[in-house]
Amino acid sequence: QVQLVESGGGLVQAGGSLRLSCESSRSIFTANAMGWYRQPPGKQRELVALIGASGTTSYGDSVKGRFTISRDNARNTVYLQMNSLKPEDTAVYYCNSVFRGGSIYWGQGTQVTVSS
Repeated sequence: QVQLVESGGGLVQAGGSLRLSCESSRSIFTANAMGWYRQPPGKQRELVALIGASGTTSYGDSVKGRFTISRDNARNTVYLQMNSLKPEDTAVYYCNSVFRGGSIYWGQGTQVTVSS
């Protein structure tokens, strides 16, 4: 079993920045992909950003140009740098991993609240 522990969420004013971290109990060097998803209040979970084993990235349309995903294999940690935050970014943010063999794991989530 793999544990993913998110941190870095909180309350921030619109226009501000936050950096989320996701530390894995298993080496992420063996992960095919790591990602961040979010679930706004009353809505479905949606993709925020993905990073592949080779470092290739992809982003949801609503965060392109504002959010940056990165990974530090030595620390088994994935980051999400969030800039120019908007009230509509308010959500619970979840870390996700897909390891070789297809095993999928989720973190417990961290709340991000952006005030107007």
